[in-house]
Amino acid sequence: MSPDTHKPTPISPRRLKRAGWVAVIVIVVVVVSGVATRANDARKLKSWTEAQAVPTVSVVAAERSDKGSSLDLPGRLEAYSRAPIYARVSGYLKSWKVDIGAPVKAGQLLAEIETPDLDQQLLQAKADLASAEANSALAATTAKRWQAMLGSDSVSRQEVDEKSGDYTAKQALAKAAKANLDRIEAMKGFARIVAPFDGVVTARETDVGALINAGSGSGPELFVVSDMRKLRVYVRVPQNYAPSIKPGAIAQLTVPEYPGRTFQARVEASAGAVNAESGTTLIQLAVDNADGKLMPGGFAGVKLDRPADVAALRVPASALIFDDQGLRVATLGADGKVAFKKVTILRDYGKSLEIGSGLAEGDRVIESPPDGLAEGDHVQTATNNAELAKSQGRTNEKKA
Repeated sequence: MSPDTHKPTPISPRRLKRAGWVAVIVIVVVVVSGVATRANDARKLKSWTEAQAVPTVSVVAAERSDKGSSLDLPGRLEAYSRAPIYARVSGYLKSWKVDIGAPVKAGQLLAEIETPDLDQQLLQAKADLASAEANSALAATTAKRWQAMLGSDSVSRQEVDEKSGDYTAKQALAKAAKANLDRIEAMKGFARIVAPFDGVVTARETDVGALINAGSGSGPELFVVSDMRKLRVYVRVPQNYAPSIKPGAIAQLTVPEYPGRTFQARVEASAGAVNAESGTTLIQLAVDNADGKLMPGGFAGVKLDRPADVAALRVPASALIFDDQGLRVATLGADGKVAFKKVTILRDYGKSLEIGSGLAEGDRVIESPPDGLAEGDHVQTATNNAELAKSQGRTNEKKA
């Protein structure tokens, strides 16, 4: 084999020139693509940075309450009629006929009091009356006789008038003695202690042989009779809620001794005045207790239904701002700028508030406004921010 057959074929200058131009074009394309990519990334970074610089907030619309709310308050049960019974006469308790928990009828004997002092006063009053009546009868006879003698000029007119006046005075003394006797007999009747109305004996604070003092200020009551067929419920309602509680409204009662069970009560009356110490108004309700399940003096939870306030707007409690300018909420205008509005709270429900004034229906209220938010600031809503993130995600997917 000759040496000439193994020599490489020489590359023409034209081919070399073409390859060089292709390499240059590839390099230029790579460089331009890289520069364009970096510029695009820079623009996106700038847009993202500017978007992050604008606060993102959540907004809710101020809406009217379509349903009423309930007011849960503690209440106190009392017998519809309750009579503490004291003695009208002094003495010693002779006997008692009923004990606590016993049902009684009006006029039924509860106890008897032994009254030795009053018995002696009664005997003396009878004797005084007999003496006064005897003196009155004698004065009447004398006056008649002197009147008869006046016709025969045996006595003077002055003497007849004196005898007639003495008879009138003795007659008045007899009437006074009779009135005193009636009074003592009436007092003697109070030695029998009777029930004032149909009910149940809820207290007995005496026993046989106990010293009884007349009146209601020198000792405890002897008995307490309560009518428990119907009970009163007393609730203290805060001043701002009191006007919405109307007579005839129905309330639900719960008591600790019957968990899970409710009783219906009806609003009967309001005190119509505010207690200066507590800032509340006393409301009276009535609840039927024919089955005797409820006990007077006990605690009850009272749930009062309140109608919706057509003028009030509800917003989340987290939207409220309290600073040196008072109570405010931040709202978002149509131009995306923040506007602060002063408001007044009508009712506080914990997680939400009823605004009485300062807002209009449909206002976009910023929930949990960030610190440093000022009047006229531009903000973006959480919805817009989510849409922006979703759009950026779609762009990245296309690039991939």
